[in-house]
Amino acid sequence: MSSNLAIKLRSGTQQAHTSAENVGFMKCFLKGVVDRDCFAKFLSNLYYIYSELEAAIQSHTDHPVISAVYFPELNRQTSLEKDMVFYYGDNWREQVAPSSAAQTYIERIREISANEPALLLGHAYTRYMGDLSGGQMLQKIAQSSLKLSGYEGTSFYNFEQIPDKKAFKDKYRQVLNQLPIDDATAQRIVTEANNAFGLNLQMAQELEGSLIKALGQVLFNNLTRSQNPGSTEITAI
Repeated sequence: MSSNLAIKLRSGTQQAHTSAENVGFMKCFLKGVVDRDCFAKFLSNLYYIYSELEAAIQSHTDHPVISAVYFPELNRQTSLEKDMVFYYGDNWREQVAPSSAAQTYIERIREISANEPALLLGHAYTRYMGDLSGGQMLQKIAQSSLKLSGYEGTSFYNFEQIPDKKAFKDKYRQVLNQLPIDDATAQRIVTEANNAFGLNLQMAQELEGSLIKALGQVLFNNLTRSQNPGSTEITAI
C-alpha cells in the first residue's frame, strides 16, 4: 500500500504556504530587510519548537510511521544552541523564553505526541523540508544583511550531515509516499501540516511589532504592501 503522502502534503498545503510567505516579517526578510534582534528572537522561538518536536519524535522511534521517517541528521536543536550563544552569549538560557505563539505551538506538539504521534509528520515535513529548501535562501539573506561570516549566527540552516540537500529531500518524499497508511490518516497529517503552517505564521506575526519599531511604520508598510503570489518552496514545503 502506498500513501502518496508527500504528494498530498505538497498539494494540500499550497494555500497555507502562500499565506506564510505573505506575513510582514517574511516579506521584509525576503527583501533583504533583517533586524538583528528580531532575527535572534525568531531563532530563539525555533529553538524551543525544535527542542520539543525532536524530543517528541525521539520518544516515538518505535512507532511504525515515525520510525520510517526518523532521520537524526535533520535535528536542529544543537545548531540553534550555537546561534543562541552567538546572539545572546554563554548565559543565553537566562535571556530567552518562548513567546506566547511559540508556547501555543509547543503545547500542540505535546498534545499530538501524547494522542496521535503520526501527526508529528505534519510538523516535521513543514519545518524540515522548508529549512532544506527556502531556508537556504533565508540563510544567505541573513548572512548578507547582518554581515555575518560563514554560518555564524545562522547555524540553524547548516545541515552538515546532508551535503546533497536535493537528493535527501527526494529520499524523504519517497519514504513519505511509501508509508503504509490509509487515506484518512494521510488526510489528518495534511490537516496537521496546515496547522503547523498556521502556528509558524502566528510566531512570525508576533515579531512584526518589534520589526515596526526597528524600521518605522512607513518603511514597514512600503515593504509589505504588495502580495506575493507564492512559490512552491520558500519557507516550508
